[in-house]
Amino acid sequence: MDPADRSLIMAEATNPQQHEPKRAKQSDERADLRSTPRLRPAQECRALIAWSGGQQKVAVVDLSQRGARVHLVGASDTPSRGHEIELTIEADGLVVRTRARVAWTISGASAPWQLGLQCLGPNDLATIPTLLNTSLVRIDPAVALRIPAALAVRRQILPMSIVDGVVQIACATNDPTALATAERALGRAVRAVPAEPDTLRVMLRRIYGEALSSGEAEDPVTVVNELLHAAWLRGASDLHIDSERDSVRVRLRVDGQLEELRRLPLRMQAEVVSRIKVLGGLDIAERRAAQDGRFTHEFAGREQVDMRVASLPTRHGERISLRLLALGMESLTLGRLGMAQHDLAVVEQAIERPHGLLLATGPTGSGKTTTLYAALRQLISGRNLNVIAVQDPVEYDIPGVAQVEVDNAQKVTFAKALRSILRHDPDVIMIGEIRDRETADIAIQAALTGHLVLATLHTNSAAGAMTRLHDMGIERFLSAATVRLCIAQRLVRRLCPHCRIFEPLDALHLRRLGIDDGRVLRHARPRGCVYCAGRGWRGRIGLFEMLPVNTALADRIEAGDDERSLAALVRRSGSPSLLDDALTKLNEGETTIEEIISAVGG
Repeated sequence: MDPADRSLIMAEATNPQQHEPKRAKQSDERADLRSTPRLRPAQECRALIAWSGGQQKVAVVDLSQRGARVHLVGASDTPSRGHEIELTIEADGLVVRTRARVAWTISGASAPWQLGLQCLGPNDLATIPTLLNTSLVRIDPAVALRIPAALAVRRQILPMSIVDGVVQIACATNDPTALATAERALGRAVRAVPAEPDTLRVMLRRIYGEALSSGEAEDPVTVVNELLHAAWLRGASDLHIDSERDSVRVRLRVDGQLEELRRLPLRMQAEVVSRIKVLGGLDIAERRAAQDGRFTHEFAGREQVDMRVASLPTRHGERISLRLLALGMESLTLGRLGMAQHDLAVVEQAIERPHGLLLATGPTGSGKTTTLYAALRQLISGRNLNVIAVQDPVEYDIPGVAQVEVDNAQKVTFAKALRSILRHDPDVIMIGEIRDRETADIAIQAALTGHLVLATLHTNSAAGAMTRLHDMGIERFLSAATVRLCIAQRLVRRLCPHCRIFEPLDALHLRRLGIDDGRVLRHARPRGCVYCAGRGWRGRIGLFEMLPVNTALADRIEAGDDERSLAALVRRSGSPSLLDDALTKLNEGETTIEEIISAVGG
């Protein structure tokens, strides 16, 4: 699995409107409003709602960029869902008035007692003083770990990130002395952000629970712990330690992009490398050969993360790469990968079949393995199945799945493992990658003999999977008889929904994407805020294209049609292309035009 998989796991599903009925769209709007991060008012807010049926006093529970959640006070009559109301809020000497619609209600014993209000048009809710929920914030460890842990915990302050050149510090109370001390330690201007005391305490324990230093210590054990801790806090998929001529560069890969964390003095290179080798079970005396290892590290006293280590000798000394595994597995579901509703239904229908071959295709780093893991989790959650997976390597431990790791040194190849697996009465088989003719033959035979087989294949398009199988020596009639679905996918960075800036898409970009049908599109730009650690991005989202193999398509595959003809036949049936899915996500502000062009081409 590639670094992309960790980002994709954390991505949330989007549901393009053209594939949804009206009722589903309304339901998704309510779900989207509820999932928008909310802030608690800094003080008790008195409010009044007025509608055609009367008026009612309410208490504002929390606010978001799009609306508010309110509790009714001594309600005798209430507006129902869909009602338009006038909302008046008094807070900190401010009076804010706006029109809103009741998006959802929660009923008490006899009448609704809680309302979700969605603002209609511009509003001034942002002017109301609020408390930040730090559990919704991305922390930049390069900032947070630069102040002493004792100072942060004692004074209840948390440097979060740098936005517009200013360090944003979450604090429970306005403590000028603590802020001044933090400003001296950070060497930058700071801005106090009032935060919810409860969530702030939890975040402080999460970040400083191990009583890490401020980064000045040169003990290799402490330094390595700090680097691992920073990678975990940042949600990185990889940690790279590169020896250079005059220093050691430490970088993190976050959302598929490398960012520099810090530089270590060259004199620490050997000690840091040796410490990581000891953790990973590598030979510290061997410095001229590449080595691989693995270990588990515990963070915040409760969360364990598996890490894969690789060392490589270079001109200026050994470099170390660590892959952080098993992050966010609890959210690994098909519905959170970014598939459109239509595409999700196609995948769910394919995995419910008792036999056949499902292929996830795409280049390295497109999240193919994550898609198959999500499909396996959905399968075993609803049925009692015997599921066996063969992978190189096993990266995530999935309860209910017997996982076999390929090891060429021990003569455990994909083909040998698969032949043995077929003697263990499997219902579902997952193959990490079909690489050669022998593995492809066994996968086809397993699909023909009543097994559901899920596998990845390196191709640039869904239709290209048929050409690739044929190049491996698989007869076209066998491909037509066994393949049930080909999924092509890519990964793009996802814009932070709190700070993105929408603007129309210009003609030059449309031409680069080959669009000349007159459609009007918009896109968004990253800006940076505390929710995304000042980067403008939060995770990644998948772009998908489905090629379901029905009777008509199977006939054309057997007849030897090329990729372009097969893709055209699928498009005529109404299935959107990879570019169509990309344009939908672009228009919804999920990503940028540059990300789309990089992933899909143009």
